[in-house]
Amino acid sequence: MNNSFYKNRRLKALLFFVACSLLTIIPHFFDIKHFSYFIFACCLVISFYGLLVISKNINRSILPNTFNKNLSEIKLPVLDILVAARDEENVIARLVERLFNLDYPRNKLNIYIIDDGSSDKTPLILERLSKEFEKLKIISRSPNAGGGKSGALNYALKFTHGEWLLVLDADAQLKKDTLLRLFSFVEEGSWSSVQLRKSVTNVNNNFLTSCQSMEMAYDAIFQYGRLSVAGVCELRGNGELIKKDILLECGSFNEDTVTDDLDLSLRLLLSKSRIGILWDPPVMEEAVENLSALFSQRQRWAEGGLQRFFDYGDQLLTTKIDNLQKFDLTFFFILQYGLPIISMLDLILSIALVESPIYWPVSLTAFTLSGIALFYGASCKREGPVSENRNLLKILLSLVYLSHWFLVIPWVAMKMSIFPKKILWKKTLHTGV
Repeated sequence: MNNSFYKNRRLKALLFFVACSLLTIIPHFFDIKHFSYFIFACCLVISFYGLLVISKNINRSILPNTFNKNLSEIKLPVLDILVAARDEENVIARLVERLFNLDYPRNKLNIYIIDDGSSDKTPLILERLSKEFEKLKIISRSPNAGGGKSGALNYALKFTHGEWLLVLDADAQLKKDTLLRLFSFVEEGSWSSVQLRKSVTNVNNNFLTSCQSMEMAYDAIFQYGRLSVAGVCELRGNGELIKKDILLECGSFNEDTVTDDLDLSLRLLLSKSRIGILWDPPVMEEAVENLSALFSQRQRWAEGGLQRFFDYGDQLLTTKIDNLQKFDLTFFFILQYGLPIISMLDLILSIALVESPIYWPVSLTAFTLSGIALFYGASCKREGPVSENRNLLKILLSLVYLSHWFLVIPWVAMKMSIFPKKILWKKTLHTGV
């Protein structure tokens, strides 16, 4: 991608940051008549649509957790599992062994591990595993091949021949019957792509991992609700199933973004391809265990989240997607990316001017909504590891934990609008513990 494209992103980031700043500054210095009505209207819209989205999970919770156990082997498609692995010596052997232990016809399952320029023992481990598992396919890339995870996956596509692709991270763990249940879900819903709910394996290691476990359940609550209300759902990178021909029609994986999953989600929506979310079984993965790793990961997620709206925002406004989908995307864009910037600037100005924050009712409404989703996510029955302590105090602490986004989003938006940016992919360290 050329430099003008990056400059375009930078300009859009600057305009977005300036717009949020003006929305914050103007009410502090100018007496706007009936501005309180605007605040009240914002709170009302957030409450109504947010509760509507969360409430859709009630229907999911009362449905029996069943699947077609007699799904004919003839109906099962050829599946290619793709894993991009760089420096994954701690987890790669466990992953491969478990993948070959999954319930699925051996003649219809292909497993590809892309050694993406590893500098640790990953290549040696993969060489040993290839002798143990004859059907294991190893694809190697040079360290400077470029494109990050997206580049590795695109490179592997030319070796695949299945109808469907399942993209996993190297630390992923699946239940033995996951693939059978996954394709039973696909058959019932006629989905073009499906995201498995994410679950944390090291949930009880410390406060951060426990909170991330609740955050993933909270995220799935909103995902399922948004899908039910507006038909909007997002991929999450690990545990995403995609029909290969649909992926190719959308342009494969974008190598010019730091979050290929979020980018692909919007392109699938624009092409009117249906993304589903499967609550159980989940894909299990490691949560990061310290603040440094958490903020590094969240900065990448925040940057990728903004990049997709800057890249496809004009298409979202003009394309023939449903008006409800446009509203949903606008609603969550403002809530996820606009509100943190406005709230932080509002707080800073209030302290400097020694006056009350103006937007506190909106922030309080958003946090209350998050609290409800956290509570519901924590109380929902679900497979996979769960936190040992899911009481009210833990939910309140998790809500405090979620406030880190009010630091990450403004910082990332400011960086994107000021500093020249080149795409940098930072991997998350997996310990295998």
